[in-house]
Amino acid sequence: MHGYMRNLFLCGLLLAATVPVQAIAAVGDGPEPGIEVLLRERADALKGKRIGLVTNMTGVDRALRSDIDLLAARTDVQLVALFGPEHGVRGDVQAGGHVDSSRDAATGLPVHSLYGEHREPTPEMLRGIDLLLFDIQDVGARFYTYPYTLANVLRAARRDGIPVWVLDRPNPVGGLKVEGPVLEPAQASFVGMFPIPVRHGMTIGELARLFNAGFGIGADLSVVPMRGWQRGDAEPGGAMPWVPPSPNMPTRDTALVYLGTALLEGTNVSEGRGTTRPFETLGAPFVDARQLADALNALDLPGVRFRPTAFTPSFSKHAGKACGGVQIHVTDREAFLPFRTGLAVVKTLHDLYPDAFRFQSDAPGATPGFFDKLAGNAWLREAIGRGDALDAMQARWQPELRRFEALRTRYLLYP
Repeated sequence: MHGYMRNLFLCGLLLAATVPVQAIAAVGDGPEPGIEVLLRERADALKGKRIGLVTNMTGVDRALRSDIDLLAARTDVQLVALFGPEHGVRGDVQAGGHVDSSRDAATGLPVHSLYGEHREPTPEMLRGIDLLLFDIQDVGARFYTYPYTLANVLRAARRDGIPVWVLDRPNPVGGLKVEGPVLEPAQASFVGMFPIPVRHGMTIGELARLFNAGFGIGADLSVVPMRGWQRGDAEPGGAMPWVPPSPNMPTRDTALVYLGTALLEGTNVSEGRGTTRPFETLGAPFVDARQLADALNALDLPGVRFRPTAFTPSFSKHAGKACGGVQIHVTDREAFLPFRTGLAVVKTLHDLYPDAFRFQSDAPGATPGFFDKLAGNAWLREAIGRGDALDAMQARWQPELRRFEALRTRYLLYP
């Protein structure tokens, strides 16, 4: 960056950093995220420490100011390195895309990729760092990758004796309900590392406590909690501005249906990537839109209706091909059961189109592994193939789900 322009940029950062925290309410009300609590109540603890920040575009305060900018602008904080998860620090990489290490264009800081050659910080990446801050918005689903970036950061920090502070954020799909099967160890991967259900009902800070103590990572962990967030808030996430945590997660509504329709990523049916409504729109060239909508609506699933639609994905599965399918319309968020709904969609597609529908394999000739990783087990796919009823499948995962609920209560932070 040209010296004159860089000076203007830094002046702007310093001006932004001087805005009183109390003034943020004029821009965005709702829960006070961990980054604001940290800078208001615990900033003195950052003095004299060389800090590494694990974040992305969702690491913002209620005025939508980036953690990177807030910390880089402070004269009493020494921010020395950035670490980026899947999609990168600035969110410019599509799902599954290789994220390269680089330098941040705005601050000049080194950016270490945790979704490329390395998914766990190496000793070289952490050399000279005294404290790691983690601030990334999760979506409340077991198969989202950000919690496992957190787990890997905790492991590396334990190895190198570095404390980790997790700056907490709301669970955008609420913090009361849990749903779906608990992951079986044989299906552990980067879309499911620990025995938790698909809908876990925890914040990222609560997950950190569960991973660290409940699952034995054992790092020096502190969670900087939010202020003003309760598990039963009428609007999940309150009035916090929504920053898409990945390119195909544009709204809170997306996050809610994603808990179920992400199962389609393990099939040859489009989950809506390449449309303006990913995970709410789904289908394939072999689908009769009216037939599928009628079959799904006949199930009378709670809190949801299905509208027949046609679409042509601009990328990903069936790119450039006309698809028939449905759009999911959630009519009652409280009644809606996203995982049961997603499972019903997969089962119905399998039953209606047995000659065309396929579970995706990880490699030619391999078993349909990716669906099993998303489901957290192999028996769900087998049950669909046998024609088992939805109620029978749900009954099978309930005992493990109840055991998880009992474990979960030990690590919750909010009423």
